[in-house]
Amino acid sequence: MRVHVKRTLAVVLVLVVAFVLAACSSSSTSNSGTTTPAATKGPIRVGSKIDIEGPLLGQMMIAMLKANGFSVVDKTRTGATDVVRKALLSNQIDMYPEYTANGVLVFLANQKIDPAVLKSASQTYDTVKTLDLKLNNVEWLQPAPANNTWAVAVTKAFAQQNHLVSMADWAAYIKSGKTVKIVGSQEFFTSPAGMPTFEKAYGFTLKPAQTVALATGDTAVTEKAVSQGTSGANAAMAYGTDGTLSALGLVVLTDPLAAQPIYQPAPTVRKDVFDKYPELATILDPVFNKLTLETLQNLNGQIAVEGKDPKAVATTWLKQQGFLK
Repeated sequence: MRVHVKRTLAVVLVLVVAFVLAACSSSSTSNSGTTTPAATKGPIRVGSKIDIEGPLLGQMMIAMLKANGFSVVDKTRTGATDVVRKALLSNQIDMYPEYTANGVLVFLANQKIDPAVLKSASQTYDTVKTLDLKLNNVEWLQPAPANNTWAVAVTKAFAQQNHLVSMADWAAYIKSGKTVKIVGSQEFFTSPAGMPTFEKAYGFTLKPAQTVALATGDTAVTEKAVSQGTSGANAAMAYGTDGTLSALGLVVLTDPLAAQPIYQPAPTVRKDVFDKYPELATILDPVFNKLTLETLQNLNGQIAVEGKDPKAVATTWLKQQGFLK
C-alpha cells in the first residue's frame, strides 16, 4: 500500500512539473520582468531583392512584424525583380518591398496605361494599387516619399563650377559643346526608359564618344568612376536613393520635367495574406511614410559604404524613430 502511494505521488509530481514547464514555454520574459505572449500570427514569409535597399526595407518589415506579434520567416535577398515577383505570385513568399513604377511598366506592361500617369507619384501608386489587386491579387501598402529612379550624378565641385542643378542645366551644358563623358550601364543608354527619355525631354543627344557603357548596372561602380574621374568621366548613371552618393561627394541633377518614372518603394503583399491580417497596413504604413529620399540615402550608405549589416541598420533606425523599444 505504501509503495502504491509513493508511485501515485511521483506521478502527480511529474504532471505538476510538466504543467509548470509548459506554462513557462508559452511566454517569454523581458528584461523588465513583464511577460510577452508568444507570437500567434503568421508565419509571414518576407522576401526582397538582392540589392542594397531591398534587404534594408525587408529587415524593417520583419522587425516591425515581429514586434507586433507575428512569427516571421526571413526570405530576404530572394532575387532580382522577376524572381522575387514570381516568388510572391507562386506563394513562395508572402510579401516584399517593390517600386511603384515597376508595377506599371513591368507587371502591368500589357495594360496600355497612359504614360502621363508615370509623371505623378500619386497617379502611379493609385494605378498600380488598383490594377495589380484586380488582375493579380496583390495589395500595395503605402509607399515611401522617396524616388529611387534613374538619374544623372556629378561631383559637387563640378556642379558648382558649371552651375548645374537640373537636367535642363546639363542639357544646356552639353549643347554648348563642353566636354561630356558619362558612365552608365548598357541598359541605361539603350533602354527607352533610360537616357533616351532624358534626351527626348531635354532636347539633347549624346554622341557615342561621350558615353562609357558598362555591362554592370551597379551604380556603386559608375558613381566611383565619376568621383575619381576615371577615363575622364564627369557624370554617372545613378539611382535616387543610392547610399554612395553623399559618401563620394556627388549630387543628383533634378528632373524638373519628370522625364523619368517615379519609383517609390512600398510593401506588396498577396491579397489572401492581407485579408487575413489587415493590420499589416497599420503596422508598416507609418514606417514607410518616414523613409524620405535623404533618409534612404543615409541608411543605404551605412550598408554600401560603411559595410554595416542591413538588419542592424534597420533595427537601429526603427528604434531611433520610436517604432521599436
